[in-house]
Amino acid sequence: MTNLPILPTMGVGSYAIPGWMHLFRKHMGQAAAPMDVAEAFDDATRLAIADQVEAGIDIVSDGELHRQRFVYEMYDRISGIARQERPRKLGVPGYDMAPKFYATEKVDAPNGLGLVREYEDLARLAPGQRLKIAFPGPLTFADSILPSPHYGDGPGAVGALMDDVITMLKREVAALRAAGAEFIQIDEPGLTFYPERRSQAQSADCINQVIAGHNDSTAVHVCFGNNASRPSSPRGMKRLLGAMEKLETRMLVLEFANREMAELDMLGPLSERYDIAAGVIDVKSFHEESAEDVATRIRDVLRYVPAERLTVTADCGFSAIPRWLARSKTQAMVAGARLVRGEI
Repeated sequence: MTNLPILPTMGVGSYAIPGWMHLFRKHMGQAAAPMDVAEAFDDATRLAIADQVEAGIDIVSDGELHRQRFVYEMYDRISGIARQERPRKLGVPGYDMAPKFYATEKVDAPNGLGLVREYEDLARLAPGQRLKIAFPGPLTFADSILPSPHYGDGPGAVGALMDDVITMLKREVAALRAAGAEFIQIDEPGLTFYPERRSQAQSADCINQVIAGHNDSTAVHVCFGNNASRPSSPRGMKRLLGAMEKLETRMLVLEFANREMAELDMLGPLSERYDIAAGVIDVKSFHEESAEDVATRIRDVLRYVPAERLTVTADCGFSAIPRWLARSKTQAMVAGARLVRGEI
């Protein structure tokens, strides 16, 4: 991606949902027709883009407002799966309330996951902007689907399911590139569940298969989870180095602000191979960072990463916080980057 300033800024992917959109989602099944639904999602996406452009973000996303919490609606486009009964429905939101599935047939998305349409809408709504589209990776998709009954219960069942998920996502990446997408980000909360589900080498290989041939246009976001602003796995990042060092991508997107900027020293060796997008905005906190707060964090990162290899971002998407707070944090991120940019 060319013509970017030094220390370019970007969001991770999702953006805060406007308050009225929560009401619309709740009632659209009874009150809205297809044209109304399309108009509402288009309007919400325009707001997400406008907030980013107004703040001065250098790389714009669509805010993922066509999806619920970055992934859930995408399962509606996948064939061969059925919903599991959730173990809990009452009380505070949590990962045990998230949709889970089991495979009834071969897992596929014969009509795509809707990502090309999302990218085309983004390009239409944000003309002249540098654009990014992000979506969940193979570990995240597959880990929400039980292989049985279609793939069986034997030792090869998980691998057979994963092979089909990888094939499905490889098509999406190729289709996005054909549609003109220059920057594709794979979001992988599933990578942080090592060693419970697979080895680090196996995890990296699954991601690498999805982005093979498009490595220079891709980033991998190593995510600790952000459902209701809560992580889903232990947040030590050095334990994941074995997987990150095997990723065949241009950029790593890593969270630091909510971890009090811990483990920055690991970025020295990583930045010799990868561009680094460092999270300097804590999306799991209601604290409103100032521009100087952000600038201080960026200066800390620059002790380990050359400025020409550093992108400034948030720890994760903004979907779990209100829009006023997302606007405040976005503006602080851009202002802090400009402060440090002026020092270089």
